[in-house]
Amino acid sequence: MSSEQPGRGPVPHGHVTLSQVARRAGVSAQSVSNALNNPARLAPATLERILATVAELGYEPNLSARALRNRSSHLIAFKVRPSRPDKASLLMDEFLYALNAAAVAAGYHLILCHAEGDSLAEEIKAYRNLLTKVSVDAFVLAETHRNDDRVAALRSWGVPFATFGRSWDGDDETAWVDVDGRAGTRAATEHVAAQGHRRIGHLGWPVESEIGQERRAGWFEACTERGLDTDLEVAVPDTLEDGRQATHRMLDATRPATAFVCASDTLALGVLRALHERGLRPGADVAVTGFDDSPTAALVSPGLTTLRQPIDLVGRQLIESVENLIAGDPRTPRHLLLQPELIVRGSSLPGPGAP
Repeated sequence: MSSEQPGRGPVPHGHVTLSQVARRAGVSAQSVSNALNNPARLAPATLERILATVAELGYEPNLSARALRNRSSHLIAFKVRPSRPDKASLLMDEFLYALNAAAVAAGYHLILCHAEGDSLAEEIKAYRNLLTKVSVDAFVLAETHRNDDRVAALRSWGVPFATFGRSWDGDDETAWVDVDGRAGTRAATEHVAAQGHRRIGHLGWPVESEIGQERRAGWFEACTERGLDTDLEVAVPDTLEDGRQATHRMLDATRPATAFVCASDTLALGVLRALHERGLRPGADVAVTGFDDSPTAALVSPGLTTLRQPIDLVGRQLIESVENLIAGDPRTPRHLLLQPELIVRGSSLPGPGAP
């Protein structure tokens, strides 16, 4: 069957170019470009004819060429780190998926950045190398710190960025989205206190962790407001073995803890292992809570009470912030502090366990 249409010539096959659309519509290539990018410049009848031709031929603009003209690549970079076998949480894996889904929905693509080491200097070097090879519109950073050199570097290069984690320096110029760890551990502490516990220990991270200090503050405030003891706390690296050993030390105290509020699910799983080694029952004998709602939290018996972060919302809000920055939004960058959700399971309840 012929693809000829009376009076209009053959319909092009394969990849359709802007020039083919122009010839078929009987206009200039510039008019087609105006129809797609500046429609107000065309007479209504001309605009209608061009758009009808675009639809008829299935023309798709060359996004790569448009990006070069507009100095926009529609690429957002994020530096990935490998998952650690000694940690229960897969939070950053979950975050990467959510961030990518949000980027695609907004018309962007996520490009992953790899650094040879874990230091900030290596990460900054990786950013610089990426920028010399690829046109990147913006970066998303995670795990922010005080005096974060990544922030200073990207700002000096004039590259837009937003962070998963607040600006611990109180920098109003940085766009960030964070989850309120203080509110989370406060809720966990109040929950176990409501079960009758008065010796509530905190198993947290070393003092150099700003996130860990925020989570500790929630435990401390809740205990202080209720008149509970605050002498049972240990700061250790975020590994299951460190959590296990710290639990044994806290249970050997003259007045041991009857509940543990932990800065992570990894540490909480260390507590559960120590309780098993002592023949103590989670929930019934000692209450335990974690943070991050890792996949393991729902699988252990009894299930681990923990805090769930709204990672999907974090991803969407970060991409929206990045979009605003790329567009040159003159308003002050947004600062969003989201609330975690307490997921109550059997490890913190006195009964036989709850879903």
